[in-house]
Amino acid sequence: MDAIVQRLSRELERPVQQVENVVRLIDEGNTIPFIARYRKELHGSMDDQLLRQLSERLQYLRNLEARKEEVRSAIEGQGKLNCRLKAALEGAQTLAEVEDLYRPYRPKRRTRATIAWERGLAPLAKLLAAKGGSPLVPEEAAQAYVDPEKGVDTVQAALQGAGDILAEAISDDAAVRKKLRQQYLKRAMLVSRAAKAEPEDSVYRLYYNFKCPVSKVQGYQTLAINRGEREGFLKVSVELDPEAAHVTVRRVAVPGRTCMDFIRAAADDAYDRLIQPSMEREIRSYLTDQADEGAIRMFALNLKPLLMQPPVRGRVTLGLDPGYRMGCKAAVVDGTGRVLDTAVVYPTHGKRQKEEAIDALSKLVRKHGVEHIAIGNGTASRETEQMTVELIHRLGGNLRYMIVNEAGASVYSASPLAAEEFPQFDVNLRSAVSIARRLQDPLAELVKIDPKAIGVGQYQHDMPQARLGEALDGVVEDCVNAVGVDVNTASPSLLRRVSGLNAATAKNLVLYREEHGPFTARKQILNVPKLGPKAFEQCAGFLRVPESPAVLDHTGVHPESYPAARKLLEACGCTLEDVAAGRTAGLKERAEAIGLERLAETCGAGAPTLADILRELLKPGRDPRDELPPPILRTDVMELKDLKPGMELQGTVRNVIDFGAFVDIGVHQDGLVHISRLPRRVKHPSELLSVGDVVTVWVVDVDQKRGRIGLTMQSPGESGAAAG
Repeated sequence: MDAIVQRLSRELERPVQQVENVVRLIDEGNTIPFIARYRKELHGSMDDQLLRQLSERLQYLRNLEARKEEVRSAIEGQGKLNCRLKAALEGAQTLAEVEDLYRPYRPKRRTRATIAWERGLAPLAKLLAAKGGSPLVPEEAAQAYVDPEKGVDTVQAALQGAGDILAEAISDDAAVRKKLRQQYLKRAMLVSRAAKAEPEDSVYRLYYNFKCPVSKVQGYQTLAINRGEREGFLKVSVELDPEAAHVTVRRVAVPGRTCMDFIRAAADDAYDRLIQPSMEREIRSYLTDQADEGAIRMFALNLKPLLMQPPVRGRVTLGLDPGYRMGCKAAVVDGTGRVLDTAVVYPTHGKRQKEEAIDALSKLVRKHGVEHIAIGNGTASRETEQMTVELIHRLGGNLRYMIVNEAGASVYSASPLAAEEFPQFDVNLRSAVSIARRLQDPLAELVKIDPKAIGVGQYQHDMPQARLGEALDGVVEDCVNAVGVDVNTASPSLLRRVSGLNAATAKNLVLYREEHGPFTARKQILNVPKLGPKAFEQCAGFLRVPESPAVLDHTGVHPESYPAARKLLEACGCTLEDVAAGRTAGLKERAEAIGLERLAETCGAGAPTLADILRELLKPGRDPRDELPPPILRTDVMELKDLKPGMELQGTVRNVIDFGAFVDIGVHQDGLVHISRLPRRVKHPSELLSVGDVVTVWVVDVDQKRGRIGLTMQSPGESGAAAG
């Protein structure tokens, strides 16, 4: 363990003691959100992302040590573990190095080399591979091993078998593979060509004659090439100068041997027949793993701001799920998301039906005092938006609309969860409710959907699904706990994402709430069946109890820190009654005048924890999403034909990818800001942009036929800086 902690400390550039504390906290069953928020003194205020990175790396290094022990035991069981091999295993830094060392000792399928062993040619191979001594003539040495009864009919057959044994031994040599792996990573080329002599036009045309150094291949290129190969459009290879590769193998395998020419031929055969195909598979796998990890990071990066979009609370909202054949589904929800009314209209079925739809929706708007309209961005969204604009112009007032990404809404609507929540509605009406609620509180609604179905990033269906799910679940957990959850209104879907809770305890909490009424104190959560002290410790600070008479129960202050909060207020001349009444003016200044370090000693809490407590006391029940720019609500519609080069627009970033960002500018087709058209040079667009950002863009070009919009964030006349 000490070695692992030391290594993590070096890799993450954090003090050993902090890393050791985090490892201990994880081993004690604490969750990452709890550690990040309530144990800052122990880890130096690492954020949740760094803590998750540490946790994942810890698991990898522990798996590495476990695999080393398995390999060590397996080789020792064969009686072949020597000091050199033992030291090499102990020094291995990656699983690949461990597998290279184990390769010669791993049980093998029947190969040319194993057949030669069965025919008794191993002594000949050893003789020909010996170092030093008098030079041998291979043909003369092989005479003694000709034995027709064993299937060795000629001298040449004996030499062939001995060569096969040596080639496999060279292929299994860890030093040879390590040298070649380094060479492939530095000098090999990833090459893709069209699979057919006369290729058809496709999305893979960029890769019909593609060649790029392995060291410079971008993740999105790897994923596109992999998919093109699977779909039969591309043939892919990894190419390295064969002569350079042969030289590398010979340098390790040949020097000092008695039969130099024979060993050289065996080394060349080892590379051509065994190592090269294996190395090509390994490099392809390496590139795919790197691309997958990069894409998963990109998913996580996009998902977080999507979940953390500012809510549009307290407004009666009309949700519209557009459609052609089945019509447009409508649902009105009140400011808390409770369904008030539903309808189905058919604005795309003709002029008369469109008028009837506007009339029907107008009645819903007037009846329930609708202020906002949320329109799903799926099929028939354009026509539904045009109808909505006509509706707004007729009704006037403060009615506004917004296009809402409906990715995953159909998945949710058909799920057992939706059926349980809305048994009285059919699948289509459930989608309309979900779309309305996504505008009101994106986080609370999106947690009901598998994160993979939300649709941010690239190639989500090509990812290793377990790894993607694990990473995205971590993002959802971090977001939910950063915002906090109202224990008396939250759905089981939201509650199960809270630190320390799971599907069973979340359901038990809701059942307890339904049976006993709203919680009026945090400590009552301990009464929930199967929610023990450890789970309470992990979840309590993230669950808000607005109905509690104790104001600290409304905040993110953990119950274990209530005494510290009271002492802080006392030291600054305030009371909990002042906090409840909002009389906290000057509290921050008084605390700063005394000094957080001095207050920390007085209150018995660390300075980082005390700073968090102070922040909560100043704004009890605050929502960090309220500090972000509000979403853009519109009253008019634009079309692709309305766009002109140079036009300045406000837009919302919908997706950030490796080569740029897609921005919603209100025309149903997101425009692309290429990385070269960002305001300044960056290595990755995520350095400047996040999903949900409201940005100013200018139209560069419009391809109406292909439905493509080119945008820039460099104002006209600005020189700009291309990004590499």
